[in-house]
Amino acid sequence: MPPDTSTTAAPDYSEWIGRTETRDDEIGLTLARRAAVLSDLDPQAYRRGSAIPPHWYSIFFTPNVPAARIGHDGHPAKGDFLPPIALPRRMFVGREVVFLHPLRIGAEAVKTSRISAITPKTGRSGPLVFVQVTHTISVDGQDAVIEKQNVVYREAPSSDGAPAAVSSTDAGLPPAAWREQRLIDPVLLFRYSALTWNSHRIHYDADYAREKEGYRGCVMNGALTLHLLVDAALRRMGGAPLRRLEARLSSPLFLGDTMTLEGAGPARDGDAGLDIVQARALDPRGRPSAQVTLGFTSAGEADHAAR
Repeated sequence: MPPDTSTTAAPDYSEWIGRTETRDDEIGLTLARRAAVLSDLDPQAYRRGSAIPPHWYSIFFTPNVPAARIGHDGHPAKGDFLPPIALPRRMFVGREVVFLHPLRIGAEAVKTSRISAITPKTGRSGPLVFVQVTHTISVDGQDAVIEKQNVVYREAPSSDGAPAAVSSTDAGLPPAAWREQRLIDPVLLFRYSALTWNSHRIHYDADYAREKEGYRGCVMNGALTLHLLVDAALRRMGGAPLRRLEARLSSPLFLGDTMTLEGAGPARDGDAGLDIVQARALDPRGRPSAQVTLGFTSAGEADHAAR
């Protein structure tokens, strides 16, 4: 009897590793001023030539995908740049970023994206595929921002409708030196999705989020959680330049939640030559939803380097 070959082997995505795409964009005044309003800053303080806060880089270079290439979930269809992973749900789970030079309003910038890793795993909710994409933003041939972005693909939700967290980010934050709360209201969520041209239906279509993806309602954009968390940390650092950012997201927040943003005071990392700040976002039950580690050059050192 011939051997049984009916078992389907795990898909091999190795040929997608190393695939690249390039996109150009202007660091536009309109988007910068809208980001300022989102961060409760004076939009008129930003003009052509102004440096934008470093974490605003992510609002630019949004994919302009024709309607025919949009998937049922509102994301661009897979199989062009990103691999055609069969798992239907996609979540942003973290990033590691190095800020080399400021991006200035009016600059013509180029973003080169490269698929750097594809890692299948098995979690509590079933099979997972982690994809890491390295993005490099440059201006006039000089690298300004380098980001390693991590996303995970998952199965459709189980019948109990309770998506499990992908992983835990609670690494034991030092005692909080500051804390603030923020209501996730529909205007905040809509404005960020509009700012970043994000049409993922889980952020605005409650019926889809509940019935198709198993959430209890519209889902907070994880990138917005990080945006607000970094904003809160920057306000307490006296203008010290942000050089590094490492972020992890573990569980979703939802429209109507009041999240708590909290962070520790800076701790000196002599080996890296940076002041390190750890901060996190907590859900209404006090559980960590996101955590960031930020590396700052002290304001005094930055002034000395500029002279």
